[in-house]
Amino acid sequence: MLLSPTRLSQLLRTDAARTIILDVSWFMPNSPRIAKKRISSTAHMLPSREVFAKACEKFGIEPSSRVVMYDSHGVFSSPRALWTFKCFGHQNAAILDGGLPRWAAEGFPIETKSPQDSTIKAKYPVPSLESKAVRSYEEVVSNSGLIPFQSPKAELVLDARSRGRYLGTDPEPRPGLSSGHIPNSVSLPFNLFLENNVAKDGSAYTTFLSEPQLRAAVVDALGLEKAQLVFDGKVSVIASCGSGMSAAILWLGLQSLGVKQVAIYDESWTGYALRPSSRIEKSP
Repeated sequence: MLLSPTRLSQLLRTDAARTIILDVSWFMPNSPRIAKKRISSTAHMLPSREVFAKACEKFGIEPSSRVVMYDSHGVFSSPRALWTFKCFGHQNAAILDGGLPRWAAEGFPIETKSPQDSTIKAKYPVPSLESKAVRSYEEVVSNSGLIPFQSPKAELVLDARSRGRYLGTDPEPRPGLSSGHIPNSVSLPFNLFLENNVAKDGSAYTTFLSEPQLRAAVVDALGLEKAQLVFDGKVSVIASCGSGMSAAILWLGLQSLGVKQVAIYDESWTGYALRPSSRIEKSP
C-alpha cells in the first residue's frame, strides 16, 4: 500500500490506462490553504456508499482500477483517503510515500496547469461498507470503561494527537474544543511513525519510517510485552486523533507491520469532546 516515486513511475509506463492518480491533500483549520473539494459532507468523515460510488465514477475509477493517492505534505491526508477506499472494499489502492514533494525531489515531472475532467465513462456499483474498520461513538464509550490488556473484550485506543493535546496541557486547533483524552487510551503521536526529509531546494516532506523503526515506535509507546500482543493480533486497535485524519497514519503503519485488526474512530476527538456527556481525562 506504499509506493515509492520510482515504482509509481514504472506503473505509469506499463499500466497507465488502469492507474488513476488522485491528489487528496487536506489542510488543518489553522492553515491558510484549503482543499478545493471534498466528497464527505460532515467534516471529513466517511461519505455514504452512494456518494463514494458517484465520486469514483466522476474521476474515471472502476472497481478494477488501480488508485494511487498523494498529498502535498508527504504523508498526512493520503492514508485517510486510502483507508476510505479500503473501507468500501477497493483493494487495488495505495499511496505515494512522500507525496508530491518527494516525487518532485526525485526528479519526476510535475504539471502546473489546471487538471482536465476525466473522459472515462466509468461505472462503480454502490459498494458495501467494511463495518469492522470503523468504530462509532457508542462503541468507543462502551470500550472506554474496559482496561486494555486486562479485559478480554477491550480494544486498545491509540491517540495520534500530540502528547500535549492528549494530556490537556495544549489547546486543540479547533476553537472551543477541550483537549484531554478518552479514558484508558494510550498516546502514540502520528509523527512518531514518520521521517522528516528535506529536498535540495529546501522543501520539507514526510515519509513513513522503515518497518523496524515503526515496530520500535510501538514498543516505546506500549512496552515490549503489550506491543507483542498487538503484533500477534491478540489485542485489536482503535486509532483516534483530532478528527479522523492522522489516525489513518497509525492505521497504515500498523497495517504495514501485519496488524490487521485496526479500526478508526471516524469522528475521533472532535466528535467525542463536543458531547457534554463524554468523560474527558487529562492525566497520563
